[in-house]
Amino acid sequence: MLPRSYIVVALVLFSCTSKNQNENKNQQNMTSFKSGYAEVNGIKMYYEIHGEGEPLVLIHGGGSTIGTSFSKIIPGLSSNFKIIAVELQAHGHTSDRNSPESFEQDADDVAGLLRQLATPKASFLGFSNGGNTSMQIAIRHPEMVSKLIIASSFYKREGIIPGLFEGIKQATIKDMPQPLKDAFLEINPDNNKLLNMFNKDRERMMNFQDWKDEMLASIKAPALIINGDLDVVLNEHTVAMSRLIPNSRLMILPATHGSYLGAIESGPPDETQINLIVDVIKGFMRK
Repeated sequence: MLPRSYIVVALVLFSCTSKNQNENKNQQNMTSFKSGYAEVNGIKMYYEIHGEGEPLVLIHGGGSTIGTSFSKIIPGLSSNFKIIAVELQAHGHTSDRNSPESFEQDADDVAGLLRQLATPKASFLGFSNGGNTSMQIAIRHPEMVSKLIIASSFYKREGIIPGLFEGIKQATIKDMPQPLKDAFLEINPDNNKLLNMFNKDRERMMNFQDWKDEMLASIKAPALIINGDLDVVLNEHTVAMSRLIPNSRLMILPATHGSYLGAIESGPPDETQINLIVDVIKGFMRK
């Protein structure tokens, strides 16, 4: 079994309209953008819009925010596409509801937001748990999906490194990576809300039930599946996913979980690899 500290970090990485739009300056060196909130299914959901063009929706991982997952790739992508980045239930700026998190509910929330933003169809890039949400959008709202990019995500418990789900039972807020805690509290300076997010992410993973193969086989949109060779998702699992989704391609990089995107919790960014993945995404989107 892997060391508990590594297992817990992996856990957090997975879990974890009032249309007033304001111009903001990103603190992490992104270009200026519009942001707002939308009342969706009982929550006040935060979103950002960067750039113009074909819409590409970015969906973060567990315990994360728009900035922690995507600040390194938004500048490169927003020069070609209209980036719509969202924060999910209880994460970052977005409020919570009196119900557990689920990938299905997250998918419905994102779909509801896009309808309010008059965006009937878009492409989706989901990282980690955001990839699960993106797959659920393609399953539950297929008419809304042009293309699908699934980054470091899974659909069966056996697809994760051995020991992770066992380690989840022992996880506490103290085990959450400090950069993710700091990022949340900078946006939402309430330790109770941070703990609530952590617990809801943890509960979702503890209660995760395998998806049927037929669910992935039903995805009709062209898909790009990305994984790191040292990821918490097993490479054999991503191969199986690529064989189930009919019109899919697979890319395995020499990377860890999220490092190829420059996710804040993955350590110092590798600019060469980040530039590569931006170019790959642009190429996939243009096909």
